Amino acid sequence: MSCGCKTSGDSAHSCGPKKTANGCENVNTCGNSYKLSVFDWLSNINNPAPNRCDFVEVRFKNDRKSFYKNVNNIPLHIGSVITVESSPGHDVGVVSLTGELVKIQMKKKKFSEESALKIYRQANQKDLEVWQEARKKEDGVKLEARKIAQRLGLEMKVTDVEYQGDSSKITFYYTADNRIDFRQLIKDYAGAFRTKIDMKQIGFRQEAAKVGGIGSCGRELCCSTWLTDFRSVNTNVARYQQLSINPQKLAGQCGKLKCCLNYELDSYLDALSNFPSSSTTLETEKGKAFCIKIDVFKKKMWFAYVDHSIAWYDFDIDLVKKLISKNKRGERILPLEDLKQPETPSQSIDLIQENNVDRFEKKNRNNRNRNNQNKQSNNQNQGQGQVQGQKKNRPERQERPNRPEKSENPNTNSGNQPRQQKPQQQQQQQQKTPVEKENVKATANPDVDKVQQSNPNKKKFKKKYPPKKDKNA
Repeated sequence: MSCGCKTSGDSAHSCGPKKTANGCENVNTCGNSYKLSVFDWLSNINNPAPNRCDFVEVRFKNDRKSFYKNVNNIPLHIGSVITVESSPGHDVGVVSLTGELVKIQMKKKKFSEESALKIYRQANQKDLEVWQEARKKEDGVKLEARKIAQRLGLEMKVTDVEYQGDSSKITFYYTADNRIDFRQLIKDYAGAFRTKIDMKQIGFRQEAAKVGGIGSCGRELCCSTWLTDFRSVNTNVARYQQLSINPQKLAGQCGKLKCCLNYELDSYLDALSNFPSSSTTLETEKGKAFCIKIDVFKKKMWFAYVDHSIAWYDFDIDLVKKLISKNKRGERILPLEDLKQPETPSQSIDLIQENNVDRFEKKNRNNRNRNNQNKQSNNQNQGQGQVQGQKKNRPERQERPNRPEKSENPNTNSGNQPRQQKPQQQQQQQQKTPVEKENVKATANPDVDKVQQSNPNKKKFKKKYPPKKDKNA
């Protein structure tokens, strides 16, 4: 069985087998049928049987609701589809609220218990089929009704059409600026649709609530979601809030001033109670000055000369009150430009660095090459600095003992070329006799000769010293 969440009465959609006091789990996705609904915060509390409320709130298409009496004590919950009394016949609706909150809503809307109709039964399959077939005809009936009204030349707009649950009556909701003569129109409607006709005139705000939509704030319209009472909004509300009287910005989808202008009106009135009157004038030595603008948040007032109203001067409201008291004593105040104190400009720090105009522009390639060269040179300097730092941090090595000189014998040299000697040393060696040369070799390397004589074919290896241990390691 359908829960009746959709306005079209499609039985394919269901709230699921679980019957809870909160009703449909898809409240936000079931269309605009749950708008203007009341949250049942007493759903988890079981009331005693003698104090049980017999009244139930029933919702019909869109925002039409009414209260009915549960005479037969049928167990109902939010989302139940029921058949209720109507004139003529019966109607089909969905339970939107049960329990003690129904009495509070009846008292709020000033609904008398004596005028409440009764509930027949829970809707059966036949009631649902008739109700769904009637809902499917509504769009076609609305278009046909508009054509008939246009053919008769009536200045009206058919906004919405609602069939009764048993298809015995059609209600036409329309908007019009002037009074409309329906005598011929009702005859044409009755001949075209073959049922009882009921005409109801609604305002433009009620039309927007029925149709629904998205406001300029990006959210769903207040009148179609939660707003129940439509308070009058005039242009003085915009003047109190220092808004420009621009009907394109201040008007909503209904063509009237936005209801949200009343939301912050009280806070603006409280703030403006500390301000001097906007019609005050100041008597200066240079001439009269009048108030041209008010800033509620900064608590400032702008003044300009009557003769020269191009230049504006802003003052705090405390200073303005002092100037007004001086004028009341008969004293003229200094000119506005002398009273104006120079403001110290506050330096703003751009933490994100987004104020640069050329941050998205591509720089020249020459600059890129220069930057790359600078980066390379910096890296090299850093590398050299690191190497020098490592050298400084190393412990100083002890001097190794002098190694014995290598013999000039080509056999003992392992294929290495002899080092080039200095010219002075070469001359000294040439001057020496071969006997002296032999004596010098013998005195310089006596051990080498012994080793060569004992092992003439043995290779000569360099002596390796073990690495010195670091005591601080």
